[in-house]
Amino acid sequence: MLWTDLIAATPVLAQGEIVAANISAVEYDSRAVRVGAVFVAMRGEATDGNRYARQAVDQGAAAIVTDSRETFAFADARGLPVALVADGRRALATVSAAFFGHPERALGLSAVTGTNGKTTTAFLLEQMLQLAARSTVLLGTIETHVAGEVRPSSHTTPESRDVLQVFADGVRAGATEAVMEMSSHALQQERVWGLPVDVAIFTTLTQDHLDYHRTMEAYAAAKARLFRGVGAPAPRVAIINADDAYAPQMLAAAGECATVWTYGLGEAADFRASAVALRAGDTRFALHTPLGDAQVQSGLTGRVNVYNLLAACASATARGLTLQQVVQYASQLRPVPGRFETVPNVLGFTVVVDYAHTDDALRNLIALARELAGNARVITLFGCGGDRDRTKRPKMGRAAGEGSDVVMVTSDNPRSEDPAAIADEALAGVRASGDMHVQVELNRARAIAGVIDMARAGDIVLLAGKGHEKTQTANGVAMPFDDVAVAAAALRIREHRV
Repeated sequence: MLWTDLIAATPVLAQGEIVAANISAVEYDSRAVRVGAVFVAMRGEATDGNRYARQAVDQGAAAIVTDSRETFAFADARGLPVALVADGRRALATVSAAFFGHPERALGLSAVTGTNGKTTTAFLLEQMLQLAARSTVLLGTIETHVAGEVRPSSHTTPESRDVLQVFADGVRAGATEAVMEMSSHALQQERVWGLPVDVAIFTTLTQDHLDYHRTMEAYAAAKARLFRGVGAPAPRVAIINADDAYAPQMLAAAGECATVWTYGLGEAADFRASAVALRAGDTRFALHTPLGDAQVQSGLTGRVNVYNLLAACASATARGLTLQQVVQYASQLRPVPGRFETVPNVLGFTVVVDYAHTDDALRNLIALARELAGNARVITLFGCGGDRDRTKRPKMGRAAGEGSDVVMVTSDNPRSEDPAAIADEALAGVRASGDMHVQVELNRARAIAGVIDMARAGDIVLLAGKGHEKTQTANGVAMPFDDVAVAAAALRIREHRV
């Protein structure tokens, strides 16, 4: 692609000499730059890409887009095509869209935001669309899907250039639908600039990420940006959890959406569940919608999945599926990895791996386990992430202590922090709940083996916090660690002792 065509739709403050350069790639990471690439040097949250402009040029960058006058002067002096922009991240989005041929215009995009429920809702919606014979792209926390191909995910919502490359790959493979999780960070940082969201979904808002957003009001405002559009028109359809405390703020933000649907258990919700019947692996309810009523049966477990199913049903309807299709496909939906994922065993108790990593998610998880356990015990293992919001640690501890019969405090992803210090802050919350049935084992593998060893027939053992993750990060190093695999190994050892 010619430089002049690439930059044509990007607002620029200044340009260097117009050169008919051929551009072979768009990169924002200087380490990825090869001969012929345009390097977008932008100021980020943690670092300034302009510091690496010289490295990019030395590696063969054919042009530079920058939000720094110093970098502009450097590239211009080297005789390279260069554009000075007011906002580097927005420019990355517009340049990438042009380079990849605007794949975002060829996809019906559904975007999900919320503290809890994003991943499950996105997975369920994608499955419904696929069951309706539509080819899909999915970008989310657990993995990325491109028309049936599964790829690893490095972030919940990647940079715009990476999103657009996935979209382009999907379009080439025949995809017509895209489903993606949009994190509050991505919305605030405008990593989703210019993406034309058709259906926008809000799940829940509870305390998380206050290390970044600082206040719940700022956190909510970041989520609400989805419904106004980020560098694009407002979504056509907004779908909002009416039972969430922040629903009014999201509804206010959705004022320019052509259609606004709510979902929940209350009488006023547009997509409403009543006569809810819950058993392990069996959820049933009456579904009331603007298109009529129907009975829903699903193999998913728990009240939280009633909400996820309602969100997916409403979103699928917004994307053109009939009520009959939605109900039929709900019965065929598969569980999401790391979300109430059971680890098989023959010992008579249940071991569950779940991603719950906020106090609200942990409380919901324990409530579900309590409902299923009956008179048996709920044993909860959890930890808290390092270099993240410290104020939620005692709240998670209190949630665990109030709902569980036995609590094991362990390490999650301590990152650069001392695991023992993190555990002490969580332990304070457990003790404040009045629960003294608590143990601490910072080695997560030993902690998992410990709770499995103490379980009796009928008990439910919850391994919370990491879910689908396959690594544990400490001291800046990500080491292989999979709760499901570690639990399975511990179960085999105990089975051999029986």
